[in-house]
Amino acid sequence: MADNRRSIQRPQRRRKNAPAQDIGNDPIMKVIPLGGLGEIGKNLTAFETDDDMILVDCGLMFPDSDMFGIDAVIPDFSYLIEHQQKIRGLFITHGHEDHIGGIPYLLKQLNVPVYGTKLSVGLLENKLTEHGLAKKAKLNIVRRGAVIKVKGFTVEYIINNHSIPDSAGLYIKSKEGHTVFHTGDFKIDYTPVDGQQIDLQRIAQIGSEGIDLLIADSTNATKPGFTASETSVGQSFVQLFKGVKKRIIVATFASNIHRVQQVFDTARLYRRKVAISGRSMQNVVTVGKELKYLKFNDNILIDLNDINQYPDEQIVLLTTGSQGEPMAALSRMAAQEHRQVRITENDYVIISATPIPGNEKTVANVINDLFKLGAEVVYQGAADIHVSGHACQEELKLIQALVKPKYFMPAHGDYRMLTCHANLAIEMGMPKKNAFVLEIGDVLEIGKKEARKKGTVASGITLVDGLGIGDVGNIVLKDRKRLSEDGLFIIVCTMNKDGLISGPDVVSRGFVYMRESEELLAEAKSISKQAILAHTGNVYDYNAIKTDIKNGVEKYLFSKTKRRPMILPILMYVR
Repeated sequence: MADNRRSIQRPQRRRKNAPAQDIGNDPIMKVIPLGGLGEIGKNLTAFETDDDMILVDCGLMFPDSDMFGIDAVIPDFSYLIEHQQKIRGLFITHGHEDHIGGIPYLLKQLNVPVYGTKLSVGLLENKLTEHGLAKKAKLNIVRRGAVIKVKGFTVEYIINNHSIPDSAGLYIKSKEGHTVFHTGDFKIDYTPVDGQQIDLQRIAQIGSEGIDLLIADSTNATKPGFTASETSVGQSFVQLFKGVKKRIIVATFASNIHRVQQVFDTARLYRRKVAISGRSMQNVVTVGKELKYLKFNDNILIDLNDINQYPDEQIVLLTTGSQGEPMAALSRMAAQEHRQVRITENDYVIISATPIPGNEKTVANVINDLFKLGAEVVYQGAADIHVSGHACQEELKLIQALVKPKYFMPAHGDYRMLTCHANLAIEMGMPKKNAFVLEIGDVLEIGKKEARKKGTVASGITLVDGLGIGDVGNIVLKDRKRLSEDGLFIIVCTMNKDGLISGPDVVSRGFVYMRESEELLAEAKSISKQAILAHTGNVYDYNAIKTDIKNGVEKYLFSKTKRRPMILPILMYVR
């Protein structure tokens, strides 16, 4: 770990809002969500007074299927850059990608102090190292229960339960006396794997002191009942491993360290060795072991290259790819493209996750491919092999009852989830006017006398494509979408001052097969030639010639194929 950490004990933009103003003589705090509302991912919320601002989380979101070539989606930081002189710190609730994945991109523009629990900072530090930022980042390790004082705010870390250790809720106070309880992602687990129960006593205590605003996780707000304990998955593993003589492959989220721990525990119970496949899984296991969140004897872990030295019945492969990601280890195994692992009839695959909405088809394809290769596969619905890390309705009601907030803002979820969560609060007695279902960029002003939604700030998304950050916008995405649907049609002509001397030649990619479309291509050449001849005497009117070629060929191709490929005329001039 880098030595710059210190431990603390105990695509569209919206118009910018006017500067903060008091509601009468009532000093206000602005709550500004810049991500995480109406979506799952890129969580980022700003808390702002007249002189100071703090941030909670800064995550990323994985691209939609129509964002061709995009690696990640992060929030628009415009508003933060504009008010950077006010930012006193960034506070992390936990170490999932949708809460820390955007931090490296933020720190490249604003090197603000970052506060988080030990595992959260450890996982973040790995990312910052990859971005070359680890040495200059201002990282601060916070113990759960600690109170951090920065100019204008105090923030207390309150232990909660989630699908990753060291998760916390935040009790935020402004210097003017505004109070907020931010649950972070959470559930209530009375028998957690690590024995660290959510601190309901402290939550009830701050509720009795009076809370202005509750911001709460809405991911499972549409689901009745309670979320099952993570320990139930470990019990399922014990039953699933029992009597199996095959090689066992377990795919799960790399960041679910409690799940990973239970795989190691069950492997030890049945005297199996564990091998890791997948970069993110390897990173998490390394960090988790180093920081003592994962506990296992070193002799149980073997290198993936050594698995063939052991009988199949002595091996557990712990792998990424539970969401069917094309480049993840399990997907490469299913496609027979993994360098070290070949799936056979002697493999027993456990997919310990449920598909994230939108991933159902890719997960199904991986499962089908595994079955085709003869593997036995256990997946969602076949056994109790996954539980959520998010609270269901009865747990959300309990937090609402303990905190007893004056105002409520559901967070982290699709709009239907936010609305359902707001309705739960209203059913429990929250006045409807005090429940605020916001959108990204909305400004919620909290005073001691009243709260109101007022205006918006610059917000939206920033696309990350390779090393490019924000250099791909809607126009480029539309071009990529068009290329993916109808292909590319290139027309190449060579000209001099007297006119056409060679061509037109055409090249088709992703539109038609050239050897079987000679008549179509010949007519496209003829149309292009006529467009050039129409400009005899003015051959240097480059843009006009290109436009005429493009319009003529596009009209002809659509009349014959009902498709609109991207048409790219290329004019080369020689002397």
